[in-house]
Amino acid sequence: MQLPTTLKVVGAMKEYRLTAWPELAPPFHRTAYRRLLSDMSHRFVTLAQLADTSGLKRHEVRHFVEMLEGRQLVVERECMAPDSQFWSLRPLGGWIRRAISSAPSGR
Repeated sequence: MQLPTTLKVVGAMKEYRLTAWPELAPPFHRTAYRRLLSDMSHRFVTLAQLADTSGLKRHEVRHFVEMLEGRQLVVERECMAPDSQFWSLRPLGGWIRRAISSAPSGR
C-alpha cells in the first residue's frame, strides 16, 4: 500500500499572495482594492486579514481574490494560523518572549 506524499490539513485556512500586479477593471478602482493588492504583494494573507485591513466585506474580498485566481495572479497555501483580529500582534509576542529570556541574570 502506497501512502500519499502530501497531507492535506483538515480545517486549514488558505492564505493568498500576489504573483504579479494586475491592471484593474473599473469596478476595482477603489483604494480598498489597491490596498488588498499591496498587502498580497508583500506576504501571504488570509481573506479575514484582507477584509480587516481593507474595510471591505468578506464576500467582496472573496470575489476579488477569485477574480485574481481566474487570471492566475495569485498563489495560495494552507495555513493553520487562527482566524483572529489579533493576527498582527504575533511579532510583538516574539519580541516580548526574547526580551524576557535574554534578561540579565546578575540582578
